[in-house]
Amino acid sequence: MCGIAGILQLNNTDQVNQNVLKVMNTLQSHRGPDDDGYHFEAGIGLAHRRLSIIDIAGSHQPLFNETGDVAVVFNGEIYNFAELTVELKARGHIFSTHGDTETIVHAWEEWGVDCVQHFRGMFAFAIWDRNKQQLFMARDRMGIKPFFYSLLPSGEFLFGSELKVLTAHPDFDKSLYYQGIEDYFTFGYIPEPHTIYANAYKLNPGHYLLLDRSGATSLKQTQYWDIDFSQTVLTEQQVKSELLDRLKEAVDIRMIAEVPLGAFLSGGVDSSAIVALMAQLQQDNPVNTCSIGFDDQQFDESDYASQVARQYQTNHRSGMVDRNDFSLIDKLAALYDEPYADSSAMPTYRVCQLARKHVTVALSGDGGDELFGGYRRYRYQLHEEKMRGIMPQGIRQPLFGTLGNVYPKLDWAPRFLRAKTTFQSLAMNAVSGYCNTMSIMRADARAALFSPQLKQKLGGYQSVEVFKRHAANANTDDPLKLVQYLDMKTYLVGDILTKVDRASMAHSLEVRVPLLDHKYVEWASRLPSAMNIKGNEGKAAFKQALEPHLPHDILYRKKMGFAVPLAGWFRGPLKQTLQQALNSEALADSGLFNQHHIQQLYQQHISGKRDHSSALWTLLMFSQFYRQQLGA
Repeated sequence: MCGIAGILQLNNTDQVNQNVLKVMNTLQSHRGPDDDGYHFEAGIGLAHRRLSIIDIAGSHQPLFNETGDVAVVFNGEIYNFAELTVELKARGHIFSTHGDTETIVHAWEEWGVDCVQHFRGMFAFAIWDRNKQQLFMARDRMGIKPFFYSLLPSGEFLFGSELKVLTAHPDFDKSLYYQGIEDYFTFGYIPEPHTIYANAYKLNPGHYLLLDRSGATSLKQTQYWDIDFSQTVLTEQQVKSELLDRLKEAVDIRMIAEVPLGAFLSGGVDSSAIVALMAQLQQDNPVNTCSIGFDDQQFDESDYASQVARQYQTNHRSGMVDRNDFSLIDKLAALYDEPYADSSAMPTYRVCQLARKHVTVALSGDGGDELFGGYRRYRYQLHEEKMRGIMPQGIRQPLFGTLGNVYPKLDWAPRFLRAKTTFQSLAMNAVSGYCNTMSIMRADARAALFSPQLKQKLGGYQSVEVFKRHAANANTDDPLKLVQYLDMKTYLVGDILTKVDRASMAHSLEVRVPLLDHKYVEWASRLPSAMNIKGNEGKAAFKQALEPHLPHDILYRKKMGFAVPLAGWFRGPLKQTLQQALNSEALADSGLFNQHHIQQLYQQHISGKRDHSSALWTLLMFSQFYRQQLGA
């Protein structure tokens, strides 16, 4: 696991500023504390920070081919590098190292842009080909590893593993991307390919970027892979015989390391499945596992984690998070570089901190809910789709639209009485309804929050356009597969994988994700939806396959998630911090928000009349970003 950075002069071959690139690279030293490397030549500079995992003694980066005219900086792991090395050697390529990085250089020489089709792993890399005067950049299929870039007015092209790498350049323009603010207050993050800044972008998962200094330059991203939910479905017998065997193979190839390796163990289905398979593959030595517990029973899963640890006799470490562990607020704003509102980033940071004391590589269970239909909202979506199928749009829209407008938001009531969001969603089509379900703040709530100036800058833009854009490429009419696709393109990469990458890299910890192995994703996408959701049971096929390996109460208990007690914090120990952030001159002077409405949200929440904890946390984290990153 590493950090990469670079500067390419597109308009000339002037030497890049070496000091600037070194400052940019130093800012991501947490991603690679073991080594750094630089290469400078006419018009380009490449930089690298290394966390040594494989071929510790070799594979220094930037790494070159044998003739010295092709160089790569690489973040990630290529799990099939051994097979690729054999194939490339047979084709005449000469290797000087024993790691995975060199396979990228020779694969580029052999296949050009199609080299990405041969890689199985998680990666973000940049290849400089001196003879072709080309810079080739690619990101893995699922977006596990990050890649940011920007083109400055001077013609300097910048790239890096974190946004802070770009903003460190003295000529970087920090003008805000206003549509990103709308997206942030909808989703809690800013979806690919945008960032909070108007002139900085994320390379989309499964995409590459090719810059040719000898010809016309285009920053258009090219897609090389996508999830296809239209393939012939699997039979029940195929699922029974292959589901775990295929996953075990994906786990197996991720256990190659020359440093201590372990796994996160939350006590949920996905992490428990990964640990069970690791234990079967590593019978000579106990698996290293770690978990985080909470001193609030409502949020604590540590007993379940301990149960699995005992079953598989793992070398288990557990830490406890105090219910008032909110000291990371400032750190998180600095860590994520742009507004990011998933409060589970705090316990994720703590579990990575604990894991790094004992291992350098950890396997996680991320992706299981998206892949096998585990989220409760998927079941709600299917029920809503049945209603949409019964009642024509011409009847649904006025009926449920009116109900959604007049029905009170009953935060305090039992769940079955909290129907406002459901009514709103039923008035919409499937895509718009799902966006409404996923929103931290619904469209009407955002409209009340935003100032007239911000609304003018938005020009009518709404975040549902993100979902509409992805839905157009989903290649499926299956209602469950559609929302799985939407989540994989937005929530999974923008929230979950971003959270884990920044939290783990803050501690120089590499996290590997077997469930998101692209070959496994391609296979799992062929499962019939009826096998994923049976009645009120999500991940049905996955759980059934795991029954011989995990206890019933692990597989079929109510899903808890990695939550923190925000509502109580804001009415208690964080009350003053929140008040100061919401009343700050910077937030008021930004001209982005209706300050009167913000005070209404605050007063209603602390009085106990309403639960605005999600909206207030989103505002708090935006305020922290604004203060830290914009100096306001």
